[in-house]
This record gives sequence, structure tokens and C-alpha cells, in this order.
Amino acid sequence: MSKRLLAIYAILLVQCSWIQAQQKFTLSGTVSEASSNETLIGVTIAVPELGTGTTTNEYGFYSITLPKGEYRIMVSYLGFQDVMENVALDRNIKKDFYLAEEAEELDEVVVTDDVERLDIRKPQMSVNTLTAQTIKQIPVVLGEADVIKSLLLLPGVSNAGEASSGFNVRGGAVDQNLILLDEATVFNSSHLFGFFSVFNPDAIKDVKLFKGGIPARYGGRVSSVLEIFQKEGNSKDFKVNGGIGAVASRLLLEGPIIKDRTAFLIGGRASYAHLFLPLFDVDNKAYFYDLNTKINHKINDSNNIYLSGYFGRDLFSIGDRFVNTYGNAVGNFRWNHLFSEKLFSNLSLIYSDYYYGLELDFVGFEWNSGIQNFNLKYDLKHYLSDKVQMNYGLQNIYYVFNPGEITPNRPDSGIVEEQLTKKYANETALYIDVEHDVTENLSIEYGLRASQFNRLGQDEFYVYQNNNPVIFDPFTLVYREAEPIDSINPGRSGTLKKFFNLEPRVSLSYNFNEKNAVKASYTRLSQYLHLLSNTSSPTPLDVWTPSGPFVKPQLLDQYAIGYFRNIKGGEYTFETEAFFKDIQNRIDYIDGANLIANNAIEQVILNGQARAYGLEILFRKNEGRFTGWLAYTLSKSEQRTPGRNLDFDTGRSNLETGINLGQWYNTPYDKTHDLSLFGSFDLNDKWNFNANFIYQTGQPTNYPIGQFEFEGITVPYYGLRNKERLPDYHRLDLSAILTPRKNRSRKVQAEWVFSIYNLYSRKNAASINFRENEDTGRNEALRTSIFGIIPSVTYNFKF
Repeated sequence: MSKRLLAIYAILLVQCSWIQAQQKFTLSGTVSEASSNETLIGVTIAVPELGTGTTTNEYGFYSITLPKGEYRIMVSYLGFQDVMENVALDRNIKKDFYLAEEAEELDEVVVTDDVERLDIRKPQMSVNTLTAQTIKQIPVVLGEADVIKSLLLLPGVSNAGEASSGFNVRGGAVDQNLILLDEATVFNSSHLFGFFSVFNPDAIKDVKLFKGGIPARYGGRVSSVLEIFQKEGNSKDFKVNGGIGAVASRLLLEGPIIKDRTAFLIGGRASYAHLFLPLFDVDNKAYFYDLNTKINHKINDSNNIYLSGYFGRDLFSIGDRFVNTYGNAVGNFRWNHLFSEKLFSNLSLIYSDYYYGLELDFVGFEWNSGIQNFNLKYDLKHYLSDKVQMNYGLQNIYYVFNPGEITPNRPDSGIVEEQLTKKYANETALYIDVEHDVTENLSIEYGLRASQFNRLGQDEFYVYQNNNPVIFDPFTLVYREAEPIDSINPGRSGTLKKFFNLEPRVSLSYNFNEKNAVKASYTRLSQYLHLLSNTSSPTPLDVWTPSGPFVKPQLLDQYAIGYFRNIKGGEYTFETEAFFKDIQNRIDYIDGANLIANNAIEQVILNGQARAYGLEILFRKNEGRFTGWLAYTLSKSEQRTPGRNLDFDTGRSNLETGINLGQWYNTPYDKTHDLSLFGSFDLNDKWNFNANFIYQTGQPTNYPIGQFEFEGITVPYYGLRNKERLPDYHRLDLSAILTPRKNRSRKVQAEWVFSIYNLYSRKNAASINFRENEDTGRNEALRTSIFGIIPSVTYNFKF
């Protein structure tokens, strides 16, 4: 053989070896709990030899593409035993992993991966995750584990005070939070006007709160996304768990319909404190109940279907003269399909309804209102390589708004039946989102969401002179409602207004090493729905309204930058973020605005702007007998509505004063300082102790700054909006969880939870009112507090 042929042969061998070395194959599958087949979210699948890995998505699916070779795969998840397996990757392999719960002795230091801990290598920031186990440990009022109350211990999250509805994120309003339960929108997250949340902790699998850096697959709100997934049900064995508390009890059943293929879950809660009121000769009632359901079926290795639902109702009555009923109902049918080992899809058909009903027997009428939406969404996740993952999809939501229907409830009431004009809208969105590991140290997540909102026609629409529904009187310096000059009937097939917005998102992370990383993000969001509420804590009576000819959509630009550090191999973590939010078209209300049963809400609304900025710090201890965190937020949240003919060169209005003289003023949820401390200590396998301490700057409010006499009546008058504050808020809560040792030899596993809310009985002010003292004739302030010290006992069981 000539030298030339030998050279060609050698080159061919090298090329073949290079081609073979570059061959890549995909390892994919699902990760589930061994005892129930419940899929697990956020499980780490690591390849130590290559220093790479991935995590499971919301349905437990994973996919990773690697060069041909033999690898040791490590699968780990908090509270479960690690799985180590050798895999010869010489072709595309589908492999499912099943993790068994850990059964370690608690008197030893246990080192585990923590899903609540932020991965410093990922570009994702401004995200907090809570497990159901942590939620159940946090002491709360009346001993009932609560998702929303647990979120309040995180940095950047607060609310308007005790027994208030909803939550506020980074200085945003309650209606600016998108709350998803199995992908379905929940419009009111509270039971009993804020005492409890609508989420049953026994039925919950995963809780994740996005405060910023929100991926492009989410839209429709400008403050945060709270994503909650229910359990899927045990497809191996029938299981029961529940609890009996001081004011409410719960029960959850789950089990197989077809073993290893089809499972069901059904859970219910109900309060019963009202049953004891007749013993004290009290005829009033206040109670709630809710129901969680889910069925999942595995058709084959590439197809799974899910049907889930939630139904909840609250009732409050004063005798038979006043009855208030409200609640949520949601349903979702989902189909997971695996096109290939690299392409995962989810199709969802979703229905959501929020209902508010009122019966006033002493007046003689019933009131019904609410909001419905029908949601179709299709999401795909494409694992292009071990460095690039792509998410893309589309969504369409059809809305029906019922601002109110009045019907007489007795023949002699004299009430005329009336239906306030219903409103209709349609929201469409397309998105694409890319997760890209650019280098070993630099990771970027970037995406774009395109949204269009069509305000559809309605039966009656008012027309105003100069297209202006609000009039400013330059002599009295007062805004007032304009009288319509005509009304038209465009019909539901027409379109009153269209809006289109592009919403870019980008997040990046630069890792100096395994311990230190810096992250930054920019997020643009559009919100087309508005909650009409002029109180600091929204009530069930508050009504949602869509954007349209007179109400513009809210537009957010948020910037965030942070530093993240793992200490002692992750035993401790430190996170700090600074953020700035700018919101355009935040609605404000003219003085004296009437929002209830208003058929022309545009007559009392003005478009303004809002801003919020601050610094968040989170220090966590993740391992050992003692775990917990310290969270602190320093922030400012403001709003303003200048005159509509504002001169932007000078910043002044030529004629109109605007709201609050056009000046920035504190939003009702502005809290300068917010400190939360949570700790959990495992004494042994029998006792667990928990505590949390909360300190917050008092929320803004209005006090009278003077008074005048009018026809013998003393009338107070007020200054600029939210100029004063309530006293600072603080309290300490404790709980102890007793798990009897004899549980180990019994089929029924039980625990007792003893808790004390507000240990030193701090009388935190819910409000301060002023009155004239009957003896002295002088004005005095009267503080209203809701809770003092509240002890409680809860018994939990499972078998």
C-alpha cells in the first residue's frame, strides 16, 4: 500500500472517530414517587462526569441530550432517596425514574437537595418556591395551614393587614397578581374575607411565585404569577389523610381506578364555627366549604390526560335579612403528548368562574354578579440540546363580565328587575421563550410575548361629548360624572376597542464559581383587566372590568439585579435583589366615586401611573435540625394621576388638578420596612418546633386634618391621600408538632399541631377612627384590632 493510500486511510479513520465522538443521543422520561406514581416537579437529573443536568417540568418530564458514552446519572429531590444509575447512551433511551421517600432518623444531620433553594446557575430570578411540608409547618391564625399566609413571609410579599384579602407583591395591587390553580385563573383567593385562602394544603403538590423575570408563557397581570399545581392522585394504593381543627376540618381521598394507569383525587374542607353561634344566642352565620377533584389517566408512554376541578363557596349572613354568597369554580382538561424524546406538548381547555351574590331581604332584592372566562392554551417545550431549550405556544381567553343583576325576591318589594350591561372581551397571545447556556458561566433566558385584546361589543354603550366621560370643574376644582349625550347598541359581534402589545423578557445569570452569581432581568407585561376597588383590601363585592375605549391596559416595565451566594456547600444561601417597576395606565378614582351597581364606571375613573422600587434580602439555612430564613424588604410604592392636559415639559397641568393635586402619593399597600423571620427545629423524631416573627411599617391611611360646622353638624375634612400611617405592625407566632412514636407500628399515622398566634397579644391596628367623646366633647382616636392572642389545636391523620 502506497504512502498516499495510507495517509488517506488514516484521515478517514480520524474523520470516522470524530463523527462517532460527535454523535449525540437523548435520555428522556418522567420522574415519579415510587409509592404513588405521583409525578415530581423540579427533580434534578445530573450527569456529574460532564457537570451538566436538567430538571423535570410541571408534569414530571425531563429530556437531556449528551454525546455517545456511558454515564452515571444521579436523580435527587428533597425528601426522597437519591437514585444513581449507570446508562450506556448509544441510542435514544426513554427511562423513567421512581424515587422512594427518605426514612432517616431526625436526630442526625440530614443533607438533602432543597427545591426551595434557588439554583444560582439558572438565569431565573425573583422566584420563590414553597413545599407543602413547609407550608404546614408555618404557624398561622387558628392553626389552619395556609398558602397565602405562608407567602407573606417571603421578601417582597405583604398584604393590607390581618384578615385582609389577597396579597401584594413588590408594591403592586391585589388585582395585579395572576393566580393559577392547575393553570386555571382564580379571581378571589380568600375564604371568610381573608381569614383563610382557598387552597387546601393537603391537595397541593407545588407552589411557585414569580415576582419578576417572568417567563413569556405567562401574561395578563403586571405584578406577579402564583402558580399552584394539585396532586394527581395515587395510582398504586388507596390513601386517606385529613385534619380536624378548631374552626375547620378537611379530608382527602386518593387511589387507583386502574392500577398504575388511572388515579383519582377528591378533597374537601368545611368550617363549622357558625354551628356554635346559636349557643350564644347569635343568629349570624359565616362559613366556607370547598372541593378539589382530579382524575389522571395514562393512555400510553406518549399520552396522558388529566381532568381537574375546584369549587368553593363562602356564606355570610346577618339573620335572614342579609345573605352574602361568593366563590370560585374552575375546571381544566389537559392532554400531555410526547411527539419525540425532545418535544413535549400540553393542550389545556380551561373554564373559570367567580360568582358574587347578595340577598337583602329588608330591601327586597337579590344581587348577582361575576366574571367567567373560557381559556384554550397549547404549550410546547422543545429540548434542542443540553444547552438550549425552547418553550413556545399560544393562548386564547374569552371573557364575560356581569357587573350586576338585580331581581326582586318578593312581590311587594317594589324593586324593578334590572341587568347592568354585560361586557365581553377576547384576549389572544403567542409566545416564544428560550433557555440558553451560552458558556459554562453565562446563562440567558430570553423571550417575547405578543398579546392582543379585543373589547367586544355590548348591548348598550354610552357616548359622551368630546368623548369625555369625566368632567373637571375649574371653578370648584372638582371632577364629576359627565352625562351621556347618546347611547348606541354595537352588538356582541362588533369591536369597541383593540389593543396590541409586544412584551419582551430577558434574564441572565453569570456564575463566577459554584458559590457566587450575579443575575439581572427585564420584564414587560400587559394587563387588560382591572379590579374596581377603592379600599386597601378588596372585598368580594368588588367588580372586574375590561380595558376599552375609556380604560387603557396597564403596562409594566420592571428591572431587577441581584447577587446570589451559596455558603458552606449550600448549607446556607444568601440572595439579594434590587428592583424598579414603572406602570402606565394604573386607574384611579375621582373623589366620591361610586363603584357599586355603576352601569357607567368610566364616569368615575381616570388613568394614572404607578411606580415601586426597593431592595430584598433573603438569608436561608437549608440543612440540619434547625432550618429557616430571614427575609427583609426595603421598598417604596407610589401612584399619581396628573391632570389630563399635563404639560410634559414642565410636569404641570394647565387646567386640571388631577388626583391629589397631581402629586405622587403612597399606595394603600406601601410598606417601607418588612421583616420576616421563620425557624423550624427538629428536636427528635417526635417533636418539631416552629416560630415566625413579622414586623412591618404601618400601612398608609387618611386622618382628618380639620373640621367645620355645618347646620350644627361637625364635618371632618381630609388632606392629601394616604399622607398618614397606621402604627407599625408586629407579632410572634409559635407552633409545636407532636408525632407519637407509636405511629410506626400502626396503619394510621397521626400528628398533633399546637399553635399560638400573636404570642404577646399585640393589638395591631386594622383601622383608626375618630369620634367625639360624649363626656368631654373632645375628639378622640379609636383603634380597631382584629386579633389578640389565639391558641389552637389541630389533629392531622393519614392512612
